Amino acid sequence: MVKQLNGIRTLTFTGLVVMILIMKPGNIIEYIDRQKIICAVVMEVKNTKLRLLTEKDREVKLSTGRVSHKSSTCMDLSSSRYELVEALKAAANKRKYLIGSVNIRELWDILHSEQEWIDLATMTELCFPANPDGDHEAAVVRAFFNDRLYFKFDLDRFFPNSEKRVEQIAAHRREEARRDRIIEEGGAWLKMVNADKGSFSPDSLSLEYVKILESFYLFEKESTHYALGKAMLEKAGIRTGEAVFELLVKLGVWDKNENIELHRYKIPITFPAEVTKRAAELADSMADRGQRSEVGGQRSEVISTYSGREDLTMLPVITIDGQSTTDFDDALSIEEIGDHYRLGIHISDVGHYIKKRDIIDEEALVRGSSIYTLDRKIPMLPACFAEDLCSLKAGELRPAISVMVKLSRFFETIDFEIIPSLVRVKQQLTYYDVNMIAEDDREIGILYDIAKKFREFRLGRGAVQITLPEINIRTNEAGELAISRIQRESAGRMLVAEIMIMANWLMARFLAKHNAPAIFRSQPDPRDRLYKGNKGSLFQNWMQRKLLSRYVLSMEPEHHSGLGLEAYVTATSPIRKYYDLATQRQVRAILELEEPYSIEEIERIIQLLEQPMSCVLKIQNSRHRYWLLKYLETRINQKEEAVVLFKRKNSYQALMKEYMIECELPVSSGIDLKPEDLIQVRIQHVNARKDVLSVYMG
Repeated sequence: MVKQLNGIRTLTFTGLVVMILIMKPGNIIEYIDRQKIICAVVMEVKNTKLRLLTEKDREVKLSTGRVSHKSSTCMDLSSSRYELVEALKAAANKRKYLIGSVNIRELWDILHSEQEWIDLATMTELCFPANPDGDHEAAVVRAFFNDRLYFKFDLDRFFPNSEKRVEQIAAHRREEARRDRIIEEGGAWLKMVNADKGSFSPDSLSLEYVKILESFYLFEKESTHYALGKAMLEKAGIRTGEAVFELLVKLGVWDKNENIELHRYKIPITFPAEVTKRAAELADSMADRGQRSEVGGQRSEVISTYSGREDLTMLPVITIDGQSTTDFDDALSIEEIGDHYRLGIHISDVGHYIKKRDIIDEEALVRGSSIYTLDRKIPMLPACFAEDLCSLKAGELRPAISVMVKLSRFFETIDFEIIPSLVRVKQQLTYYDVNMIAEDDREIGILYDIAKKFREFRLGRGAVQITLPEINIRTNEAGELAISRIQRESAGRMLVAEIMIMANWLMARFLAKHNAPAIFRSQPDPRDRLYKGNKGSLFQNWMQRKLLSRYVLSMEPEHHSGLGLEAYVTATSPIRKYYDLATQRQVRAILELEEPYSIEEIERIIQLLEQPMSCVLKIQNSRHRYWLLKYLETRINQKEEAVVLFKRKNSYQALMKEYMIECELPVSSGIDLKPEDLIQVRIQHVNARKDVLSVYMG
């Protein structure tokens, strides 16, 4: 059916009304341009194209589909252009004035419960009940165009939004207003800070800007604040990411050597208040109980406090660690008994103090491991446990899990047992101390011989021994960076490393014998072997490490090619690593000290630790590299010896021997290098923050 009404042809198809405007010269129409409604008069009609004169005294061409409203009023086109424009301005002003009589909120209150479309004519009558005309209709269209909070707007009809939708739109508008404010005010504030004007201490308002800047710098395009941060910085005339870092340093938010990875990986620096409170309460109660048990030196009372443990307090137990160590989780003892030795490897029984699913345990699982860097130590456990109750401190009675190994006079393993014990460390030695006394102290000498024999045993079973110096970075008394090379094959370090590998191997065998699920470590064969035994050169050792296969975690023992052992776990650092604590608990369960983890619980622990342990490794490696590059920033133009590793398309990869760091060497014309060549390079440019190291042939 087709009807003609007020110059509008209406086609009705089963209830659907389609409006087709019939245009003719002289009609006053309105259209939307750049979010504004423009009033115009039709000067000419050609099919669906209109030539218009606007209230801005501009001639434009427009398709009929863009018309937002057509009035039945016609203008006399014989009037002058000036008169037409003035008439259009008057019409536009009248319609703007009429908007004031349109109360959209009241209309919504009346109509929103119906949830039906309302046509323009009906809405105009509701707003202007007394003889509305085209100007009133246009005013309604303008009003609803300006305020789209309460109604969905479709030019000639309106649909009331639900209460939920109104709140969503209002929230979006508030957020848009907040963003506009932040861009304007935050940009001005950043510009002032960047120009060294005014106070730099962040207040409650500017802290919002700081949070946005931090996120922008740390996560770049992955940041939820990226667009907002970019707009703020553009407003302030700041273009580079490094300028953002410098701003945050200037504001005192970050240090000039800020560990960015801690923020990127969202590593918790401090413990939550509830964990700290729980740890203090638990530590106090256990410390008090231990002190009471030793009052008056009553050994029977001491033992009864730790029932079921073997008293090993008379053994000459020692710890061997670095000079700055404060959390001692392993200790050693050696006895000569008739025709054999008895080696004691004593591991702090952390599970005695911290129970599964306790709030402290859950926090440790989130952290996964302690983190050690030059400028910061982030412990897995609160200090009252890590550095006190669980730490094997000299003179203090401590519960332990002891691996007691029977060895022949030729240092061959005969048998072993694992027992819950009580130990008291007699002496705490450093690696340096052990290196100094290794040749003169009989007990240290025996321990060193045991370590060497076990190393031979592993190598005989195909172990891949990688021997590389470790670069230690520290600050000296003057606060300057200094480096030293740690020889991991020194008596003290080699002794501890091998005996701890032995302990982990024996605990893996113990767990396997009892069919206990645990976090076993294995390693497939390397992709290639460059040398046998421990005879490889520096070049071969470095390249061999690149050829190692990744270790694998599983709940059943499998061969570990790198160590040359048929089964392996890590359980000797339960203060510092959650993997070790979880494994220790399975050993404790076999010793009937607690209930074991189920297979499902072990699987869950492996899954939950995957990400935090990956982050810990990245943080420690990147931080070591950062401080090494900071040191090298002071060595510009210095010559250094390097060994060529391999050739790329336009460069060589080389290893600077003094610092054990790789560098890229541009290919020089006329110079042909091959792997393992020794060369001199000169340090050209270093930027630790940007992770840049440039060298050239020296």
